[in-house]
Amino acid sequence: MAPQKSPTVRQRRFGTELRRMREAVGMSAPTAAGLLGTNRTVISNIEAGRFGISEQRLRRLASIYECTDNALVDALAEMTGGRKVHWWEEYRGKIPPDFLDVSEIEHYAVRLRTVQTTHLPGLFHTEEHARAIIDLFVPPLPRLEVELRVAHRLARQAVVTGDRAIPYTGVIHEAALRMRFGGRKAARAQLNRLLEDSERDNVTFLVIPFDAGGFTMAGDSVLYAEAPSSRLDTVHMDSHTGAVFIDSPTQLANFRKRLDMVEKTALDPEASRDFIKSITKDL
Repeated sequence: MAPQKSPTVRQRRFGTELRRMREAVGMSAPTAAGLLGTNRTVISNIEAGRFGISEQRLRRLASIYECTDNALVDALAEMTGGRKVHWWEEYRGKIPPDFLDVSEIEHYAVRLRTVQTTHLPGLFHTEEHARAIIDLFVPPLPRLEVELRVAHRLARQAVVTGDRAIPYTGVIHEAALRMRFGGRKAARAQLNRLLEDSERDNVTFLVIPFDAGGFTMAGDSVLYAEAPSSRLDTVHMDSHTGAVFIDSPTQLANFRKRLDMVEKTALDPEASRDFIKSITKDL
């Protein structure tokens, strides 16, 4: 297949897992290329996410690498065939590519877990709340880009509110609930939106009140996207310099433990809804 001009995070992840398979059996790239009937450059491009491959070739490589994790191989098979055109592609070249990578990761996830301590989860923003946040960027963004970012953020929400909605668990700190982006009226509308979405069967909000004191992951903004195989899970973290994507097995295991801990620190779903209602009444 033709090389990808700019591989997405998901495509690079596909290549990374094949490299990890190869290294796990101590096989060199030239040896793997010879067994596959190709050259070392092809293997390098596949592992860098620059080349898409067929499902048949993927399963052949898994066999060469003696991979017995059938769930992983099946999940990787679903990633073959090159880049597919999805709704977020209409934003390519118009907003930062990191945003599109997040959309792709969410789209293919089977479950999402988040922790937010200063912002409410973007998958449940009202249009006014999203615009108020994006308007605070420094330096200010051109109006067209603001509108494109708002539209993209609202479109992302289909993964938890659409016909194919997936399970979502979000931990929200009281500080985030009390931020009044866009003013009192906008803040009230945003909290009411959270209350409405909390009634969805697939959505769970867990609130950490100030009274809980310190807790693990305090200050973090984390999205944990679970894949069909846990080996393909991905963590996304926001930073001032751009998005950070994490896929190291050790780090993923650490994040899972930390998420379990912070979720136990939070109020249960019913108490969390009551807490959000109490803040809404104060607005």
